[in-house]
Amino acid sequence: MTPLINDCFIRALLRQPVERTPVWMMRQAGRYLPEYRRVREQAGSFMNLCTTPELACEVTLQPLARFPLDAAILFSDILTIPDAMGLGLEFAEGEGPRFRNPIRNASDVRRLRVLDPESDLRYVMDTVRLVRDRLGGRAPLIGFSGSPWTLATYMVEGGSSREFRKIKGLMYQEPQLLHALLSTLAEAVALYLSAKIAAGVDAIMVFDTWGGVLSPDQYERFSLAYAKRALDRIGRNAHGKRIPAILFTKGGGQWLEAMAESGYDALGLDWTTDIGKARELVGHKVALQGNLDPQALYAPRDALRTEVAQILARYGRGTGHVFNLGHGVAPDVDPEQVRTMIEAVHEFSPAFHGAG
Repeated sequence: MTPLINDCFIRALLRQPVERTPVWMMRQAGRYLPEYRRVREQAGSFMNLCTTPELACEVTLQPLARFPLDAAILFSDILTIPDAMGLGLEFAEGEGPRFRNPIRNASDVRRLRVLDPESDLRYVMDTVRLVRDRLGGRAPLIGFSGSPWTLATYMVEGGSSREFRKIKGLMYQEPQLLHALLSTLAEAVALYLSAKIAAGVDAIMVFDTWGGVLSPDQYERFSLAYAKRALDRIGRNAHGKRIPAILFTKGGGQWLEAMAESGYDALGLDWTTDIGKARELVGHKVALQGNLDPQALYAPRDALRTEVAQILARYGRGTGHVFNLGHGVAPDVDPEQVRTMIEAVHEFSPAFHGAG
C-alpha cells in the first residue's frame, strides 16, 4: 500500500492531532462539475458510469484535481448491493432509482442472493484499486455503503419514497420479516465494506439516509442495531493501519448519544444539529463530521465565509472535526462557491488547533 501523503482526514477521524480541520464534501463527484457532466454524457447512462471502472475512477478524482480536498469518495451508488442481490436496479430519467423485483413477502427475502462482492460487484472493487493506484497517496479514499435500514426502504418501496408506507407497513404488520431482511442486509453490508477495505479504501462510511423517518424506539431497533451489526462484522485493522468508520443518519441529531455508543469512530451531522451542542453530548467518544447547510453554497461569498467560520467556532478547539456539508452538494451550485468554502476552512481552522 502506498503511504498517505495527506492523512489529515484519517487523523481527525481517529481524534489525533491535526494542523487544520480537514474538509471534503458529500456528492463532491457529481453534476455540479462540468467535467463530470461530460463524462456522464460519454457513459450514456448513470449505470454505465457506475459500472465502468475507468470512468468511475475519472469522476472520483475530478474534484481532487480541481480543489484541495482532504479525501476522495468512491463514485458509486448505495443501491449496488440490492442490485447484486437480484432486485434489478434501473434509473429512469427524472424519476430516480427503481427495482424490477422489489421485496413483497417472505419468499422474496428468502430468494435474495448471498453477496460475493469480488464477483457480483467486481466493477466496484476494480474501481477502488484503480483509484488507489492513481491517487498515489495524495489523499485517503472513502468507501461507502447504504445502511441496512436505508437499503431496505428502497427494496420494499421499490424505489424512492416520501411517505414510506410499504416499509412502515411491513414494520408494523410483520416486524419479524423486516428483521430477517435487515439481518441479511447487515451481512451484505459487512461483506461489501470488508471487500472495499481489502481492495484499498482508507475509511468507510455508512449512509443511513432514511433513519430520520423513524421514531426513537424504531430507530434503535430497526436502523442503529443493524448498522452496528454490520460494523461488528468488519475487520478494520488492515494494511497495517486502523480503518476508521463514519455513520451518517440524516435527521439523526436526537440520537447522537446512542449513535456514539455504536462503535463508529465518527458521526456525520446534518445542518439541523448544532455541532457545538453535539460535541457536548458525545464528548470524546467520537469525531464529528459536518455540517454546513448545502444551501449556504448559494450565499454571497462573504456570507458563505461567515457560515464556515461559525461552524468551526461552534465546534471549538481541538481535533475530531471533519468539515463537510450537512448533506450532498446540489447539482446547480457554482464550483467557485465550493472553492470559497474550502479556502475558508483552510484559512480559519488552524486557529483551532495546536498550542495557544
